[in-house]
Amino acid sequence: MNRKTFIKRLALATGGSALMPIPFSLMKSDKNSPENELFFKISLAQWSLHRTYFGDSLEGGFENFFATLQSNPDDLLRGSEDPLYFAKFSKEKFGIDAVEYVNTFYFDKAEDQGYLNEMKRIADGEGVKSVLIMCDAEGALGAAGESERLQAAENHYKWVDMAKFLGCHSIRVNAFSEGSYDEQMERCAAGLRVLAEYAAKEDMKIMVENHGGLSSNARWLADTIAMVDMPNCGTLPDFGNFTISENETYDHYQGTEELMPAAFGVSAKTHSFDEDGNEENLDYMRLMGIVKDAGYTGHVGIEYEGDQLSENDGIRATKELLIRVGRELNS
Repeated sequence: MNRKTFIKRLALATGGSALMPIPFSLMKSDKNSPENELFFKISLAQWSLHRTYFGDSLEGGFENFFATLQSNPDDLLRGSEDPLYFAKFSKEKFGIDAVEYVNTFYFDKAEDQGYLNEMKRIADGEGVKSVLIMCDAEGALGAAGESERLQAAENHYKWVDMAKFLGCHSIRVNAFSEGSYDEQMERCAAGLRVLAEYAAKEDMKIMVENHGGLSSNARWLADTIAMVDMPNCGTLPDFGNFTISENETYDHYQGTEELMPAAFGVSAKTHSFDEDGNEENLDYMRLMGIVKDAGYTGHVGIEYEGDQLSENDGIRATKELLIRVGRELNS
């Protein structure tokens, strides 16, 4: 399932998401690792492993999934791995020492201090940096009514607190709304401002991803962030999420360029690869060149969403692609 489609359904439900083997040297993460030659750092977005954690729970239909998420979220974790150990899995399987969590894998755990202590202990023990939490299914920050916007903002507070405890710098949220172009901008800016004000007290950032609807119109999203007018509210450009509607797509390269000035993170979306290891639908050299030209040096999160390869192999292929492109851009 495409995460953008999944998250869109989540928002609606809540009233509002054969390659050559990779050399072992590319898997390692130490002072001699190829990542140290890059202008950016590599992290792993947990959604790349959604089948690994959810198993077949997405096959029972959206309505059942959403109801279970609210009533008994642990019942959705039917996969082969436990998300508690995501940091350890990232380090051991892929040699990636920075992670981006997804809140739907921990939907009832944000205020479970014992669980959070264990998450942090595992990450710290593996030497893994917790970068951010991607937050979904907590209501629409751009809802038409002020009370609904305030409730959505308050629903995100616990994720800001969890992210702060784990050592993240941000949470990623969605800019979902209804109404005209300008109405949606004003409504989303209002909701984001409330959340950003809370996050600022914790020295935390709020990132908005281009994630469907008008948020995938980069000009609209950049202008919305400007309307919020807070230094801790920025963007998370996703290379692959520029589909505004079934009949409208924003230019991926123009969109990335327009979102990078306010970026606190970057999402490296991949679906399929050609025989040379390049993403078949996106020019990664051009996209990462835009990232470099923007002066960005933070984490670039691997987010494999394809079905050509297994989740593990897709993550490895994306990592190899990022390292190769990063090296070429540095040469």
